[in-house]
Amino acid sequence: MNQPYISNGTADVNDVRHHIQYRPLLRFLASQERNAIWLLLAIAFLPVDGTTLGLYAPFWSPISPALFAVYCLCNRRQLRIVANRYLPMFLLPVACIMLSIPGWLRFGLHRNAAFMSVTGLLGALATLGALAIAFEVKRIPWRMPLRILIASYWFSFSVGVVQWLSVHLHITPLINYFEHLMYRQYVSDGSVWGGGRPQFLFAEPSYIGMHLFGILLPLMWLMRRRDRIYAKRLRDLIVVYMIGAVLMQAGTRIVIDSVVALLIVIVVHNTWHDKRQRLRGIAQVLGVCGLGLLGVLADSRLSSIAENGAEGDGSFFARIYQSLDPLCGLIAHPWTVLTGYGAGNIINAMQAGAAKAEQLLNSRGMNGEAAMSFATGSNADNVWTMCAYTSVITEYGLIGMALLVVTSVACAARIRNVRAFAGIHGSDIHGCVQETGLRRSGVDATAVVVEGDASSQGGGRRKTVVCWFVLLVYLYIQCENYAFAALPLFIFAAEKSDRNDCRS
Repeated sequence: MNQPYISNGTADVNDVRHHIQYRPLLRFLASQERNAIWLLLAIAFLPVDGTTLGLYAPFWSPISPALFAVYCLCNRRQLRIVANRYLPMFLLPVACIMLSIPGWLRFGLHRNAAFMSVTGLLGALATLGALAIAFEVKRIPWRMPLRILIASYWFSFSVGVVQWLSVHLHITPLINYFEHLMYRQYVSDGSVWGGGRPQFLFAEPSYIGMHLFGILLPLMWLMRRRDRIYAKRLRDLIVVYMIGAVLMQAGTRIVIDSVVALLIVIVVHNTWHDKRQRLRGIAQVLGVCGLGLLGVLADSRLSSIAENGAEGDGSFFARIYQSLDPLCGLIAHPWTVLTGYGAGNIINAMQAGAAKAEQLLNSRGMNGEAAMSFATGSNADNVWTMCAYTSVITEYGLIGMALLVVTSVACAARIRNVRAFAGIHGSDIHGCVQETGLRRSGVDATAVVVEGDASSQGGGRRKTVVCWFVLLVYLYIQCENYAFAALPLFIFAAEKSDRNDCRS
């Protein structure tokens, strides 16, 4: 770097951009504190959650939560501000540990499993904290992180295309490479998880919908009135990724997820009290239902489920007894319904409820032995449920589940003083609040509350947030990963939905 060093304390961002003529990424890094690199790396690795490079968790090996945590630790002073702002969420792990004590005393403590459970909760807080530090407190421009996010998902899609080509063209070196790269690989035909299909860089193909509709689609909604170019880029990425995954037969869940997401998008993007848009919306709903029917007919696994019931597909049936075992375990010890078995004790619940689950499945003409075999063949470190609700209720009980829902909704709906994407309404106010010195020092700025006529946007914003929440509720039915970024993103950005951005 031949240019002279310019201190943040003596020159603002515009001066830095004037004197340093690097490429956009280098200009961005030069205008920010050095620890911003951890934030960018965490965002870049969001679609990489199934490789051997990540941190181990049952059916998940993410990298981003650890990088978000490093970014938070590098900004400890700002983290205190964020923790105070989202205090209910930051107290949630403490409450979950307290709820776990009765279960630990009664059933014992599986240290590794408990560590993975608690660090999953902390990973979600790290993601939330990093987003709030970067885009609320420090007011980092959002365009460069969004560019990196879009580029990383395009890269993961290209990896999926290479995987698909390697399978169908029988390119053995590539297949062997992905066998070693992915923690649980689905590429080779010999995979015990059902091979011969691309999984991109995800832990398994069923997580495609979590990424597309839990992260990218909400970001597209956030960009609608801030930057149409980025909204279009996100839309194109989602559409290409979705269609490509379906055509490459990556899995059955992406077909179902796509239908559900399209129905929710139709609800969001139509004004239903307008007759013309209502008729258009009804036609779109019928069209999506038709596409869903075609998807069922075209997908052999979905057709088998439709013809033979739950046992028509082994993966679908496994999701039933993997949740039924621990839920029946709650019935075996009724007091655990309230406080759960404790963090890391899902295996105890499964073993306690396996006999009851087997009995229930047999009574309905299903293979109950599968439920018993799964419980006896698993251990505390590798057991999984594939459902966030089952895992939370089993470990922390209905009290823990209620605390999670209440704190998430309360923090998401809370009106905060500093808004990263806040719009300024009113005829007398133009532009953004200038907080240059305070931003650089990391100190929370004094709130500037501007009263404006937002009634024209309020209804649409509320509808978007409600639909976003409904979509999340659906997606987590088949995803048990506590640290996945979809929920932290909702908590951080739901209140900012459909507002204009004043800083890019």
